[in-house]
Amino acid sequence: MKKIMCLVASAVALSGAVQAQSKEKTLIAYFSWGGNTREMAKQIQEQTGGDLFEIKTVELYPTDYNECVNVAKKEQQAGTRPPLAAEVKDIVAYDVVFVGYPNWWGTMPQVLFTFLEKYNMSGKTVVPFCTHGGGRWGRSLNDLKKLCSDAIVLEGLAISGNLVRRSKDDVAKWLQKIGITNSKQQ
Repeated sequence: MKKIMCLVASAVALSGAVQAQSKEKTLIAYFSWGGNTREMAKQIQEQTGGDLFEIKTVELYPTDYNECVNVAKKEQQAGTRPPLAAEVKDIVAYDVVFVGYPNWWGTMPQVLFTFLEKYNMSGKTVVPFCTHGGGRWGRSLNDLKKLCSDAIVLEGLAISGNLVRRSKDDVAKWLQKIGITNSKQQ
């Protein structure tokens, strides 16, 4: 009888944990210049049911690649914090925050520094994702962890920009590995 009661208590506790996980509110905040990071964010949104938020700057980056690269380099060298064009309405409501960006000059674009300095991630679960042209994370994970020092930072996913459109399975495997699934499917 004691074994049965312990099993029932364990099942109830597990059920409560699953319910708690399914009630976590998820935000997918991303900055995308060429569309690759946006595509990755959409794949994450499809598989998690989270809310999408595109991080945009007040002043848009040049559409020409070389001009954009030059602007990004100058911003990084100067430590610029480009102003955000829009704000997350209620960051406090989110338990899990995915943070996505392209790797620019070995780290996150400067607007990500603006975003992460503006919003307090203390106590939240932060999940980085990155698109790149061969540099993978660069030093961006270290920079992100410094800005989110009071958050739980989970293992991220970096995908080469030219592979993003074919990466749905990789994204699904990663989300399963880190234990984040669509709460609607639970």
